[in-house]
Amino acid sequence: MGFLTNILFIMNCGIIFSQQGYFWHITDLHWDPDYKMTDDPNAVCPSSSKPVPNPGKWGSYLCDSNWELINLSIYTMRDIHPQPDFILWTGDDTPHVADKNLGEDTVLKIIGNLTHLIQGVFPGTKVYSAMGNHDFHPKNQFPATYHRIYNKTAELWTPWMNPQSILRFKKGAFYTEKLLNRTDQRVIVLNTNLYYTSNKLHPGLHDPAGQLQWLDEILSKAIASKEKVYIIGHIPPGFFEKRRGVSWFQEDFNERYIKIVQKYHSVIAGQFFGHHHTDSFRMFYSNSGSPLGVMFIAPGITPWKTTLPGVKNGANNPGMRLFQYDTKTLEIKNMMTYYFNLSYANTVTPLWKQEYNLTGAFGVPDGTFQSMQMALDKLCDDDEYLQKYYKYNSVSYDLSKCDENCKNDQICAIKAVDFVQYKECVRGESSNCAATLSIIPLLLISVLPLQF
Repeated sequence: MGFLTNILFIMNCGIIFSQQGYFWHITDLHWDPDYKMTDDPNAVCPSSSKPVPNPGKWGSYLCDSNWELINLSIYTMRDIHPQPDFILWTGDDTPHVADKNLGEDTVLKIIGNLTHLIQGVFPGTKVYSAMGNHDFHPKNQFPATYHRIYNKTAELWTPWMNPQSILRFKKGAFYTEKLLNRTDQRVIVLNTNLYYTSNKLHPGLHDPAGQLQWLDEILSKAIASKEKVYIIGHIPPGFFEKRRGVSWFQEDFNERYIKIVQKYHSVIAGQFFGHHHTDSFRMFYSNSGSPLGVMFIAPGITPWKTTLPGVKNGANNPGMRLFQYDTKTLEIKNMMTYYFNLSYANTVTPLWKQEYNLTGAFGVPDGTFQSMQMALDKLCDDDEYLQKYYKYNSVSYDLSKCDENCKNDQICAIKAVDFVQYKECVRGESSNCAATLSIIPLLLISVLPLQF
């Protein structure tokens, strides 16, 4: 399977050319350089907020990734599929530690080491890379203008970006390029950290760095040029399925992003984000309730157990994702998620293996928004189907039963990216998967802006 390979099928009706390609999506590596195996549970890793008993060679669920885990993960990608058309890397490279223990130089060193690892394992492979909220100092506080970290990161990623993208990135850590230099396809790399509830730099600012206006203009030109577009970023809009009411975008930016997707859905072939560390997806609808887009949220490589209050079983097994796509239309044809059972690795042997593939596990024909609406409908109607999805949500870490509250939280997060609709959904309509949600300003729950 080579670079944008055309696979030739012989059929009774003649010869048909099928454009089939593959790309990787990795996210939330969160390397903790200070992880070590020691008998002192208080000295295993600074990324844990509690003592870590029995640390293993490949890490701990209480800690961020050690180098052994990250290194094995990237090399395993090469073993599984050594010649992807491109790689999506959606950020969060540094560990969950206090700002006083990092600093700009340390953040840049971590980004640099991971960049060089990927470049060394996949030489010549195009990587479209977005910054995560932890890829800055102080963390989350992304400015709307030039900054040393933007400049230095752009220099590290120079082999992956053209000169115009480098200049654009230095102004606000976002950019766009033709996908693999094809005339009718494009990738847009966003800096959604500008909209994070924990970013305190932009109170009252209508459009930090002018990114939303820029995005509107790029997508408008895409329609005029008949392009198909992939959008990638780190922090997704909407809500966290593991904790009711937790959102990441400030509400105004959340609604404006939704309106942009609604406006330009005809050219948006895929959206790919991270940040959650979990395996999930989000549906987008028209104002009349018809499905028109889907966002895939990839699991993280870090196994770190979230410290968000109220989250149970908040760790995950490391995961990474290989997409099969149509190189002509950019439609997602299938999605293979690979996982690393950390407990098994530490007690028996390290082994990355396929956890599931989308079409086989969920019985859908492909990864289009129409198919993912079918999957959402099944999640509502079939408890066994829901339980399978829930297992995959934590990358086969949390094997507990998804009860009615769990079902409500999972389904509402998928189908209600809009703030008002989400509040209406969690009111108690856990089994109602109708796409249309009446917009009623019910304030029956608080929407919690918490840090991740």
